[in-house]
Amino acid sequence: MSQSAPEISDQTLSLLAFDAAPVGIVLSEDRVIRACNARFAELFGYPRAALLGESFRMLYPSGGDFDRVRDIGLEPLKQAATYSDERIMRHASGKPIWFRFRAQTLTPDAPLSRVVMSFAPLARAEAAQSLTPRERDVISGLSRGLTSKEIARELGLSPRSIEDVRARLLKKFEVRNASALLARLSHLG
Repeated sequence: MSQSAPEISDQTLSLLAFDAAPVGIVLSEDRVIRACNARFAELFGYPRAALLGESFRMLYPSGGDFDRVRDIGLEPLKQAATYSDERIMRHASGKPIWFRFRAQTLTPDAPLSRVVMSFAPLARAEAAQSLTPRERDVISGLSRGLTSKEIARELGLSPRSIEDVRARLLKKFEVRNASALLARLSHLG
């Protein structure tokens, strides 16, 4: 006769599911990490305790990257309470990591007051590491569905400059278009 698992409360089960999730999950309040699961800490290479109470700024390749990316999903969060994109973050070792990022606000009137986010790695750090900062900017824009003109406007560059970077990326990753580029990056891992 097999033994059944001991009774566990719903709250304990929820905490177990949170901590054992196969993706990194984090609760943020005004861009400060308030809670995270073990996978999130593992993905970024920090002990969980070192992340709690810290700004998300520490997880971006640079302060400029944080400033440029931090408000991108603000309007979608206000309108639909969710946002998703792909972005490059920074491991504790300094190596870049390419993630599929998803966010759900718990406070739509003030979207960043309390947000639950998930991070799932898409490509090996080596692939992201071979990208220049400008290539990262362009790929980030492409992953959000922006045109070259929209990316240029966001970055304060000419559309021709963005087209040049796109062409270089297509050649570098041996693909024919932006969709194939994003697919290649997501399947490198």
